[in-house]
Amino acid sequence: MDVFETAGGPVRGLRPATDVVAVLGIPYAAPPFGADRFRAPRPPRGWTGVRDCTAFGPPAPQSARLPGAPVWEPGDEDVLTVNVWTPAHSGGCLPVLVWIHGGAYTFGSSAQPDFDGTALARAGLVVVTLNYRVGFEGFGHVPVDGPAPARADLPDNRGLLDQVAALRWVRENIAAFGGDPGNVTVAGQSAGATSVVCLMVMDRARGLFHRAIAHSPASPYATPDMAAATTREVAAAAGCAATARSLTATSPQALVDASDRVVDDYRRDPASGSRHYDPVLYAPVLDGDVLPADPLGRLAAGAAREVDLLVCHTTEEYWLFDAVGGSARVTSDEGLARFAEDFGLPDGLVAGYRAAMPHAPVLDLYLAIFGDLLFGAFTERLAELHAEGGGRAYLSRFDRRRAAPDRTVRAWHCADVPFAFGNLGDPHLEFLVGGPPTDADRDLAGRMVRAWADFAATGDPGWAPVDGSPARARVWTTDDTPADEGPVTLRDLWAGVDFPLLRP
Repeated sequence: MDVFETAGGPVRGLRPATDVVAVLGIPYAAPPFGADRFRAPRPPRGWTGVRDCTAFGPPAPQSARLPGAPVWEPGDEDVLTVNVWTPAHSGGCLPVLVWIHGGAYTFGSSAQPDFDGTALARAGLVVVTLNYRVGFEGFGHVPVDGPAPARADLPDNRGLLDQVAALRWVRENIAAFGGDPGNVTVAGQSAGATSVVCLMVMDRARGLFHRAIAHSPASPYATPDMAAATTREVAAAAGCAATARSLTATSPQALVDASDRVVDDYRRDPASGSRHYDPVLYAPVLDGDVLPADPLGRLAAGAAREVDLLVCHTTEEYWLFDAVGGSARVTSDEGLARFAEDFGLPDGLVAGYRAAMPHAPVLDLYLAIFGDLLFGAFTERLAELHAEGGGRAYLSRFDRRRAAPDRTVRAWHCADVPFAFGNLGDPHLEFLVGGPPTDADRDLAGRMVRAWADFAATGDPGWAPVDGSPARARVWTTDDTPADEGPVTLRDLWAGVDFPLLRP
């Protein structure tokens, strides 16, 4: 019987394969509602008897309905849970990989089919995935009403604090599952990857992990003034005052709905500035406490030099958002010039992309620039600055494409994740990968799984680290393209962009 002892009590899992045990929906913190709403996570309540942990816990409050993942419903409260995959007969002291999902800090779930840890467990890892608070519950700024409650009682960045609580749970409990608490890698994609970068420079997370993997980290953060302005917009849309008392009295569902209305207003208004193009309301707040300062600056100063870093971005990041209708379309020269002005891009950047893509339509230029702005150029800057600060950093790019009968499946945002997890067969993922996997796809997935497993075990994914010269990358393709063909992002053109990108 697959029963494991945790600090909260014994848990029973299931076997997704004969050689792997999965233990799902283990609470790592108390439900963040009632008296604990908008507060730092509290320890979970223990239990007596063996807890059945054979199903994922519900996600945090959100409106998203993701294919293959549970849906949050009002009344679901046990949202702060972890899931563990471990080899059935590990013998103990295996490297641990902790995964943080993405979703624009607004949606997402650890139960998405591409995050199944079976293949990585077979590669010799103990895999942990987690849910954390998203949207206003996790990243909304809650104003302090007078002397009490104090700011420490209503912190910004509650989603990041949840992640720290999950890492503490790993430190205290993972040995029972065969994992080594002294060899933990924290990994994530998109908003999850940016969370990883934040954790690298947070004092509260120091010592809880030893390596970091960041796939497509996103450049935006929020200043306290920006976070406060967003709260005022969301509160107005919810019909409540922008005060702690009023926001606490407003249901999570009402704040989810209000956030969606604010996003829709930005989408409909071309004059609303940078948020019109991709209106993400929430982001980590540079609050000077939980997140003390710009992570890039702290990494460059050596704040996490003891943490090995592996980064990856896809070569056509933003084409996904266009394909799913998630962003504004820019199809004219005038629109492209306005886009560059709204984001404060340096003179010559658009012209540089035109020179590099002389036959591309305006839409493709826009998608290439926006993808590099939010992800590609930022990812490469991140690796370079971590190396500059004395850390060891490895750079990779995902460049696999596939021709489908009705479209071309590009090397777009999220497409690398099923390969790195070794999960290509789930029908919910066919949109991302373009249909059932080929032998070449399975070979690529095997190589990416091996790189993650080797990095988590030893800090070396199998290629040379960034060394101060223009970053050389491992390029992931189905035909194993050599990594010496130069950067995909136009590096020199981005030299004048001051990351992180703070968007009003």
